[in-house]
Amino acid sequence: MPPGRLLAAYSAAGATLPFRDPRGAHGVEMEGYYWRITEPGTGQVLIALCGVSIAPDGDWALVALAAHPDGFLRESIAPSASAARCGLGVSAGSVLEASEDRLSADLGPDAQLAVRFRNSFPWPHRALGGLGPAQAIPALGQYWHPHLLGAHIEGHAVLGDRTIDLDGATAYAEKNWGAGFPGRWWWGQAQGFEDPGVCVAFAGGVLERGRLKLSATSVVVHLGDGETLRLVPPLAVTSVDTGASAWRVRARSARHRVTIEGDSGGTEPHLLPVPIPAERRTVNRARQYLAGRMRVEVETGRRLRYRGESLLAGLEVGEET
Repeated sequence: MPPGRLLAAYSAAGATLPFRDPRGAHGVEMEGYYWRITEPGTGQVLIALCGVSIAPDGDWALVALAAHPDGFLRESIAPSASAARCGLGVSAGSVLEASEDRLSADLGPDAQLAVRFRNSFPWPHRALGGLGPAQAIPALGQYWHPHLLGAHIEGHAVLGDRTIDLDGATAYAEKNWGAGFPGRWWWGQAQGFEDPGVCVAFAGGVLERGRLKLSATSVVVHLGDGETLRLVPPLAVTSVDTGASAWRVRARSARHRVTIEGDSGGTEPHLLPVPIPAERRTVNRARQYLAGRMRVEVETGRRLRYRGESLLAGLEVGEET
């Protein structure tokens, strides 16, 4: 097989070679894009998601906007869509357009978003993404990469009868891709700590291969001093305990230890849609709290690097219905 076709087949199995940008489309069944905007001063949180999927009759996309504190949720299906092979670029008909420095969504006159990203802090590690060495393993089923660990926002949103000024808010963005969502997964992300430079994200799920079931979790912490810690198997040991509305994640490498505890913060979850790629439809499988509570502690050796709490954390679990 020619090298070009071999690389395309490898990418279509979900894998990314070291030193290649994981944000580009791989050619798998679903390429998922997610943005989260946090405004600590007002307590406003807004998320946008887009899943570009492959069906037998062509590509399509699920697009959704959701917000706290009013419980806003709107979703739309774009009958055609495309995702860039290199870098970050996604188009879902007239519903959503996104690139590295801007995002716009139009789900109707009362569900719109138009923002630009300034002073961005992109993923800093060139060789490997958020999954570390696991990104190079084909056919894992689901992959994850947090590519934007902080940015200042310029723009606004229309949510129902409200127009919200988002200037000065903080942004986070990630990508996930694969054949579909696992039977069970867990996820969390938070900014809005006392140190505005801190960004925490984790993602994990149950990987199934025949009778074998394996739980795996990746943890990323961007500290206010500019260092980004990535604790992922097999370079770190991670453990997760999730309940109906509680999360506890522990990660330990040779140098670092991270403990993350989260709960609903007394808020109600959004039930978010996920795509069924081949069927051009969605199911509501993702229970996400947009403004939960997250406490994080980071140690390096015997030194406490950071301890803090955010009251605007995103926390999610997903299960088959």
